[in-house]
Amino acid sequence: MRISVVVPTRNSARTLRACLTSLRHQTHPDVEVVVVDNASTDGTAEIARELADTAVDRGPERSAQRNHGAALSTGEVVLFVDSDMVLEPGVVAEVEALLERRPDVGSVVVPERSFGEGFFTECRVLEKSLYVGADDVEAPRAFRREVLDLVGGWSEHLTAAEDWDLADRCAAAGVVVGRVDAWIWHDEGRIRLRGTFSKKRYYGRWIAHYLGEHRAEGGRRLAHTSLFRQPGRLLADPVHAGGMLLLKSVEASGLAAGMLDARRETVKVGS
Repeated sequence: MRISVVVPTRNSARTLRACLTSLRHQTHPDVEVVVVDNASTDGTAEIARELADTAVDRGPERSAQRNHGAALSTGEVVLFVDSDMVLEPGVVAEVEALLERRPDVGSVVVPERSFGEGFFTECRVLEKSLYVGADDVEAPRAFRREVLDLVGGWSEHLTAAEDWDLADRCAAAGVVVGRVDAWIWHDEGRIRLRGTFSKKRYYGRWIAHYLGEHRAEGGRRLAHTSLFRQPGRLLADPVHAGGMLLLKSVEASGLAAGMLDARRETVKVGS
């Protein structure tokens, strides 16, 4: 079974080589790598041309890039990863084995952990560890091609919560979700509060759109109760638990600001 891996990029030179190298070292024998860049200026395209099977340029945002990459790919299964992720060698083989063993499964969750530098990145590592196995947070990354065709792929008017949106539409279509044990490792770099606020403010306008579309359908919530399902973990590491709560507060403030920006833009257009 050929499995295609689609990687959207945008000025990803810092992390892309590690990402693509991890794809080239998968134990599965038939992995196709498709990189869809978006006008990078930092050497990303050169790394992609060196290590990917297919490297093209396409925008405007990552959902459109993923759809374009899926359309170019030839695998029976498409796995979507970000350019700052490193896959353990057995990820693709485990996805293939699960789908061969379970014909009823149409999409697959690959659990994720974080790594990087600095205190707030250590807090993120704790946070991500609390999300493992949480249905209200995790979303599938691998899909049978017929599932993508069934639900119409990624929503190109979302640049945040697009993974939840796709998962919600798959669930509404009755797609069965499976999961593997091998990990994806997310390179967070060095997390800073100011940058985190700005990033979440940018994402907030799309979060508002997602919530508006899925509220009636029982879509996911921004407040993740999974953070508090393992109180012993938080009590055992109060310093990082406190930092995590501060980080989440900054993120929530950024999202709220972005949602307010989106509301103001809507009012301006309508007036």
